[in-house]
Amino acid sequence: MENFFDSYVFPWVVDIAIALAIFFVGKWVAKQLVKLTERLLRKAKVEEMLVNFVSSIVNVLLLLVVIIAALNHLGVDTTSLIALVGAAGLAIGLSLQDSLKNFAAGVMLVVFKPFREGDFVEVAGKAGVVEHIQIFNTIMRTGDNRELIIPNGAIYSDVITNYSARDTRRVDMVFGIGYDDDIRKAKQLLTEIIEADERVLKDPAPVVAVSELADSSVNFVVRPWVNSADYWAVLWDTTEAVKLRFDEEGISIPYPQMDVHLHKEEQGA
Repeated sequence: MENFFDSYVFPWVVDIAIALAIFFVGKWVAKQLVKLTERLLRKAKVEEMLVNFVSSIVNVLLLLVVIIAALNHLGVDTTSLIALVGAAGLAIGLSLQDSLKNFAAGVMLVVFKPFREGDFVEVAGKAGVVEHIQIFNTIMRTGDNRELIIPNGAIYSDVITNYSARDTRRVDMVFGIGYDDDIRKAKQLLTEIIEADERVLKDPAPVVAVSELADSSVNFVVRPWVNSADYWAVLWDTTEAVKLRFDEEGISIPYPQMDVHLHKEEQGA
């Protein structure tokens, strides 16, 4: 009995104790490494969402290493376990291709910051204000208060237009007058309307110029620079002001039209 205890029981107890020590010490070390990773990421000013996600992945991987090390000390064949984990990871990866694509795109969005929360952007054919940038999708709010949930993969693989990225924007407007109207007078009126608006910036200077002799009108381009927050207000107010001022001054704003001439042939006797 004493030989059985010395030969089998005691060695197993020791091995189990060492395996538990490896597990708990390894778990503590893993926890410290996770905290170190979080500190380094925050010091690098990485988004908190990405910090939490990366730290959770690091924690799982380190715990997996600790468990394998503990089982290996007990004499368990961990080669098959590693192969099983690898095969399971591959199967999960293949079944979650779209999710992994969205995750990778979400990481890129958080790291490279083509837009931030609160920016007005156009992505994947949709325009709105960014409310939340999540790992798998981005939540936006449209102008009429609809909520859009767009997969990050669709955003990062397409053109991203960020209207809030710059402090100033140029308002591009086109106004047409009739061919019988006074071009110089119309240009003067457009210039006066732009210069009277305090929201229009002096530098860069606004542009008012004849751009096209169209089929039914002489077209002017009017391009003032404004603060980004004033873009829509200036666009709408200027359009209204031009119509009212042109009406007061007798300048027409033509619409497309077609003149049809009928010729009557004289028949001989």
